[in-house]
Order: sequence, then structure tokens, then C-alpha cells
Amino acid sequence: MQFPADFLRNQLVSVLERRFGERPPEPLIEPCADPRFGDLQSNAALVLAKRVGIEPRALAAELAAAVGQTEWSLPPEVAGPGFLNFRLKPERCAKAFFSLLGDPRLGIEKADKPQTVVVDYSSPNIAKEMHVGHLRSTILGEALARVYRFLGHRVITVNHLGDWGTQFGMVLLGFKRRGEETGLENGPLEYLEEIYQEIQASAKADPTIREQAKAELRKLQNGDPENLALWSRFVEASKAELARIYEELGVRFDFTMGESAYRDQLASVIRELCAAGIAKPSQGAICVFFPNDPELQDKPFLIRKSDGAYLYATTDLAALRFRVKEWRADRILYVTDGRQRLHFRQLAATARQWGLPVVIEHVWFGSVLGEDNKPLKTREGKPIKLRELLAEAVRRAYAIIAEKRPDLPEARKMQIARAVGIGALKYADLSQNRNLDYVFRWEKLLSFEGNTAPYLLNAYVRMRAILRKAEAAGFSPGPGPLSSEPEMRLVKLLLDFCPTLERVESEGRPHFLCTYLYEVARAFHRFYECCPVLQPSPQAGGEGTESLRAARLALCQGAAATLGTGLDLLGIERLEEM
Repeated sequence: MQFPADFLRNQLVSVLERRFGERPPEPLIEPCADPRFGDLQSNAALVLAKRVGIEPRALAAELAAAVGQTEWSLPPEVAGPGFLNFRLKPERCAKAFFSLLGDPRLGIEKADKPQTVVVDYSSPNIAKEMHVGHLRSTILGEALARVYRFLGHRVITVNHLGDWGTQFGMVLLGFKRRGEETGLENGPLEYLEEIYQEIQASAKADPTIREQAKAELRKLQNGDPENLALWSRFVEASKAELARIYEELGVRFDFTMGESAYRDQLASVIRELCAAGIAKPSQGAICVFFPNDPELQDKPFLIRKSDGAYLYATTDLAALRFRVKEWRADRILYVTDGRQRLHFRQLAATARQWGLPVVIEHVWFGSVLGEDNKPLKTREGKPIKLRELLAEAVRRAYAIIAEKRPDLPEARKMQIARAVGIGALKYADLSQNRNLDYVFRWEKLLSFEGNTAPYLLNAYVRMRAILRKAEAAGFSPGPGPLSSEPEMRLVKLLLDFCPTLERVESEGRPHFLCTYLYEVARAFHRFYECCPVLQPSPQAGGEGTESLRAARLALCQGAAATLGTGLDLLGIERLEEM
């Protein structure tokens, strides 16, 4: 189905092609910030004015006259410095909305040309506990993978574990010194991290320890049976503990392939890049240079050290080659914090020189801050462990649910608390512009008011309750008269679901979806307050109670389907009661 935003975008493109003789960049069409001034807005004139040498408002007026009235909209109005505001025709919107009733995909067609999209996210280091910083990568990557998959792309999710780094020399040495087995069996990540920190502290006092650790690492890399066996135990024990956290978060990967999966391919990557003249020796090391890239001219990409050691960059290049050749990746999304921006610019530039037919996108994010505006840590100044954060979220949510619903069975309270607590944590992160730091506040993220997961879940529960009551009474959704402002506001919003998902896809920003779902929930609450659903009053001069009830039930059904699908895409568990 073609939605109003898509239709109007195509109209603008057609007008601009006729006027200037070439296809312009896709003009942005998005909901008006204030519905009083229209339903949809375009900045096409502002974007193109300088390029075509016409003053923005004059160009906007010209575009408005050329577009005129359409099957979806009244003639557009010029606003501000050159925006085009469109008011949609209520009867056309209602007709489109009713045509979607019962469609599980809500009229959203799958991509005409589906791509193979690899999403690389979470990717913690083995032998260390996941901390709050890992939450952002994990849930951002999961949400984007779900959106891409829903839109019809072939998505491959991969957890690129740090399981072959320099830290293993330290861990192997520390474990051999301790000689304890019980810690590895009872709490492997906590135990291995403790060993790592102990041996690091010892190395500061005794420099020979670092050399001993390097020797253990070399033995591992050279295939020493004892060290390989220990390393394998560390990896498997760590994976089992990580799996419990991923299960609690509702995250599943198609592949878990650590750095070790590529260790036999690193030398061939170096040979291939050197043979192609892409990588060159430099002071004993090997680097990729970027003489034609102004941003990277003075920033060579180090891929082998002067002592012959490989780096994180070498492994990423081997993984990149594998994903393109074996998985036929068209796009690869790397979801990491913003501190790795230079690394991924260099990786993408190397891929271009290498001639790999793939688009590399770095989906980077900022930091989670405490209320002191510093990176979120414990009172002792240590990173907050993710398992402890999840447990605290559930505990706080349980206290709220127990107070609001003391009548519920204990098991049901805990089930709701898990959905609300974990969902609130996810949504607090996903609802932010990912490039910005954000301040973490328990009171805000667990609030039942405002742009939060509890608010959305509560709206969904209310929608579902109305539909259950209607079904029990023998009432069904269906076409009917919709004309009031709250009704039409909700109808028009529901028709913007597909364009919203397309924006999430094109920009890698799930907060667009969060903002949209919040607006749907707000519009539904206003509709619910103003427009009785199960016992509506007949409209003056209009159709009777039954057709009005059917139409309003259809709105409840459409809103529930949209909000429920949106929550699924964000990885937030739906609830039928709260």
C-alpha cells in the first residue's frame, strides 16, 4: 500500500524532475511538530534552494502551486523560512485506514530489492563481565535487526566476541598461579575478571609479570595444548553466563563468532592487501594509507605491528572479507560506542580500496551518565555490572506492581515486573538520539507518565482490554463514520507507521520509532477520553451507534496492532494486564 507520506514524496520528486530536469535527493516528508499547522511537512525547498539558486520561500511557493490539491491532500501551504505543510483529507485517510483492518503487516510491503544485512553488535570481551555500556550496543543492534527483518531484508546477526586478545595472557598466568577450579565453576566471568585485575595490579609492581603473560599468550597463539584447553574452558564458561543475560534481554544471535574464528586468516589478509598495493611497510610495521582521503591522510591504519603481532584491525578485516565472500553481505552495521569512529572510518576506507562490494555503516552511540553527568558507575567508581542493573530494574518494577496490583498472584506480579523493568531499561536507551549521552534516572524510566515503556505498555493493555470486552459482548471492528479531531488524529498517525520504520532503517535510529509510538499512545489516550467506544452516542445527522462503535473499535484494533508491533520491533515484551 502507498501511504500519504510516500505519495506526497513522489509528487514532489515528480514536480522537481519536471522543473529542473534531474532527479533530486529524496525530499524529507515527516509529521508536523504541531498538528495545528498541518499533518505532514517537507523541507524540500530549504534543501534545494541554494543548489538551484532560488530563494527558499519562493521555491516553496512554486512547489506548492505545482503540487496543488491531490487525492490525499489539500493544496500545501508555505510556512516559516520555506517549509511546505500538507493537510490530509479525512475521508481519504479513513478509507486507507479501514483497508488495513486485519492485515498482520499493517499494509507494510516487504522490500522490492531485499539486501543481506549483517548486524554486528554486543560483542563483549570474554573473561569479563558485561557492564552498563554493553546494554546500548546490545539493544540498539537487536532493535535495528528486527526492523530490517520486518521490512523484508535478509538479516544476519553476529556477536563478535573478544575471545583472542592480549588479556588472555594475563588471565592464563593468573589462573595458573591461583590454581583454583571452584571459581570457574560457580561464577566464571566474575572470577576471571578478578584474576585479570589481580595480575594487572601485580604487573605494575613487578614488570617481569607482563613478560610472563606475553609468554603465555604466545604459547596460546602457537597452539600449546595446555593453554588451548584452558582458553577453551574460559570461553565456554563465559558464553554460558553471557547466554543467561541475553535470554533475560530477549536477544538471540544467528552467529556467535569471536576473534578466534579468524585467527588462521590474518596472515592471508596481510598478504592480499600487500600484493594489491593497499597495505605497505612502515618502520617495520604494515599499514594501510589513505592519500586521497582528506580526513584520513595523516591517520594510517595499522594492521600488523613491527614485532609481527596482529591487531583488532586485522581481525576486523578478516571478518569483513568472510562476511562479504561467505554471507554475500550488501551492508554491514557495526554497533559500538563513538570512541571507535576513527577505526570504522579506516575500515570502510580500506574496504573501498580493496574493492569489496559492501556498504559499511558505523552505528555509534554516546555514554550513559549518572545524575552527576559523569559516566554511570557504582559509588566505588566501578562500572555497573549489567546483571546487577537488570536485577535492580526488576526489583524496582516489582515494588511498583505490588503496590498497584496487590490482588495479583505472586508469579504474575513477577512476570509483569520483568516485562516492565527490562522493557523500561531498553526503552530509556532506545528512545534517546543514540549519538547523544543521556542521564540515567530510575524514577523517569519507570514512570507511568511521559515517553516511557510503562506508559506505552499501559496504553497497549488498555487497548487490548477494550477489544476483549467488545468481543465478549459480540461487538466487532469495522468501517464506519470517523470525523472528530481525536479520531482523525489517531487515523493519520497510524498511517505513518511505515514511513517511520523506513526512517529508522535509513538512519539507524530507533528513537524515531519510540517517538512515533509515544505519539500513537498519546493520541489513543485522548481519543479514549473524548470518544466512548463501547457505548458511543449517535452523531447528529450521522450514522447510528453500531456503525460508530465498529469504527471506534477498528481504531482500537489498529492502534493495538501498531503499538504491539512497534514494541516487538524494539524488543519489549507485550503485556495483556498490568
